Amino acid sequence: MGDQKSKREERIGSTSPSRVVPSSSEESAVPLLRELVAHLRKNRTQLREEWARRITEAKLLTAMTREEIFAEATSVYDNYVEVLETGAVEALQAYARDLSERIIPRGVETDEVVGIVLLLRDVLARSLFAKYQADFQLLNRILDAYEPAANRIANTVAVGFVQERERIIRQQQEAIRELSTPVLQVRERLLILPIIGVIDPQRARQLTEQLLRGIRTNRARVVVIDITGVAAMDVTVANHLVQTVEASRLLGATVIVTGLSPEIAQTLVTIGVDLGKMNTVGDLQGGIEEAERLLGYKVTPFATPFSETSQET
Repeated sequence: MGDQKSKREERIGSTSPSRVVPSSSEESAVPLLRELVAHLRKNRTQLREEWARRITEAKLLTAMTREEIFAEATSVYDNYVEVLETGAVEALQAYARDLSERIIPRGVETDEVVGIVLLLRDVLARSLFAKYQADFQLLNRILDAYEPAANRIANTVAVGFVQERERIIRQQQEAIRELSTPVLQVRERLLILPIIGVIDPQRARQLTEQLLRGIRTNRARVVVIDITGVAAMDVTVANHLVQTVEASRLLGATVIVTGLSPEIAQTLVTIGVDLGKMNTVGDLQGGIEEAERLLGYKVTPFATPFSETSQET
């Protein structure tokens, strides 16, 4: 039994990344896989129903209905058998990505996907034991052909799901960062960038990219960056703020920084920033008023019906 196990491990390691059938030196396994595929297709209805039942019993894919689980089980089963027959995993990889796109937003976790694939492997293996239990040598040969393929299929689905999950997480993080640093156009040629929370180097870079893109898109002449909601700023981020101001100036926009706290002002002085070259105003309202002055707007207060009183003669 030890020799048989080592042979199986060697075969698992020898399969190529894009195929799950044994190498040319193990062509004797091909007829066994064909026989295996024929068995799985003949018992398709029974086996996929058993698999779907065990998924429900194991409380996997709980975010999905029974009908949805059975539909996905059918698709995965057919893809699984197709890979066993052809040895090519490309179609399975594409299906794994498509499946991931649909179920990740519903809260399905990686361990659930790995769990259902391992359950399918178990259901099919039990079916093989039942079919070939009278011939132990043939059963071993069947398992020698099946196990490397089944392991590669499980690995393909798991890797595909993890990669898709990571891609979606990156997209969500990017969207959150964009929402956390909105570039707002309040007047023609005037943009406001309110910053709230902690600024790390990555967020600082994204902030600069969004601001410069907004300046170019809106042909802005004045930008008000309000950092009232920023409690602290380290030297690296402070330098990045200065670089943002300079980059905006190169695009033809004047930057007004508002809401400087004493701590941040001290950091800017510490790194040697010439505050005389940085246009700063105490608060956001003052910054907008300064921006409108630079743009040539004249703010005229509205007269209310009660601002003047008439006298009857």
